[in-house]
Amino acid sequence: MPVSISPVFRLCFIPAMHDIRWIREHPAEFAHGLRRRGLQPQAEDILDDILNLDRAWRAAETRVQEAKALRNKFSREIGAAKRAGADIADLEQMIHASRQLEADEGKEASRLRKQLDDLLEGLPNLPAADVPDGADETANDIQREVGEPPRFNFTPAPHEEIGERLGLMDFRRAGKLSGSRFVVLRRDLARLERALAQFMLDLHTREFGYQEVSPPLLVRDEAVFGTGQLPKFAEDLFRTTNGYWLIPTAEVPLTNLVADEILEERDLPLRFTACTPCFRSEAGAAGKDTRGMIRQHQFMKVELVSVTTPEQSAEEHEHMTKCAEEVLKRLGLAYRVVVLSTGDMGFAAQKTYDIEVWLPGQGTYREISSCSNCGAFQAQRMKARYRPAEGRGTRPVHTLNGSGLAVGRTLIAILENYQHEDGSVSIPPALQPYLGGQQVIEHHG
Repeated sequence: MPVSISPVFRLCFIPAMHDIRWIREHPAEFAHGLRRRGLQPQAEDILDDILNLDRAWRAAETRVQEAKALRNKFSREIGAAKRAGADIADLEQMIHASRQLEADEGKEASRLRKQLDDLLEGLPNLPAADVPDGADETANDIQREVGEPPRFNFTPAPHEEIGERLGLMDFRRAGKLSGSRFVVLRRDLARLERALAQFMLDLHTREFGYQEVSPPLLVRDEAVFGTGQLPKFAEDLFRTTNGYWLIPTAEVPLTNLVADEILEERDLPLRFTACTPCFRSEAGAAGKDTRGMIRQHQFMKVELVSVTTPEQSAEEHEHMTKCAEEVLKRLGLAYRVVVLSTGDMGFAAQKTYDIEVWLPGQGTYREISSCSNCGAFQAQRMKARYRPAEGRGTRPVHTLNGSGLAVGRTLIAILENYQHEDGSVSIPPALQPYLGGQQVIEHHG
């Protein structure tokens, strides 16, 4: 009789990046997960390559141990022969040969293990059982719609038109400074951006239990590898001439706060939040959203990161998503929540909720937050573990991340949803205390 397994249980036992022992024991499930991720028909070939490399690596490791045992045996025999006054020339030759064999097999084992690791590192996380199958966003599943889009008695303008008419959004001068996909915000819009960030941070820290962090914006290779951007997505990032990476999101430094750590279960979940600039090359976005602030090389974002146990991660995912939603509720913005399909999820995610806000100027919903449960995938890359309150040993933590929210896109949503026919923009009541009680943004000459 088939057993029904809850989504929470399934999330707990999906392999990380990627546990070779789990793959060995569950080859069919691993291949099935790869197929769901769009790696069809390569899934079986990939699995064969992994298992063949694993067998060859383990055989080489066995030969290393055999050569080491032989060397130790000859060492003991040399000691005994010396005490007996016997000739040790032949034994010395044998110990030299066994030492050379151990070194050669060690190099072969290291070479095979690197090949195996390189193959595993390039494979995405496997999807959770309740993620809809599909090749792209057309298979995404709308979970709920919240709020009513506003009605206008005029044709609503897009945010870039509103901002330029107000004299507060300058793409031309930003282009002179930095090129395309940059903007200069002035006066009330610069203040609005700052107010939004402070409002979000206050909400997440005072009401939802997140700890505010001010992290570095430049990180090493290990950090971006740990969260899954390297090696596969290096072209999406900016790198300095001396080898640092500009963070694409605060997810990178916040999640890596627990890298190489062993945490205590009683201290979990850990919840971090930060507002940082984010830097993305948008290498794969040529021709997309070339107007306005939707897709930029530099933008502000409030990030949410959780570190928890496998048993808590599904519940924590729901909590994080609700925290991000609450920002939109308090700003009075209509939105919907969507579960991404297997073909639309990010590389490190096993399940993702996208929150999409209504933009009247575009007449559609656009992503403003993406909340992902990465399971143990990042933890395996970062060597982040915890010690269970009961039982022995350690286990990989589960990590989650989400936008709470993208500040620039929230600013866009306010401009488009609170616009008036005369070009002015009302300020949502929740933000007015952060702007000295100001209620309206009007044109500046």
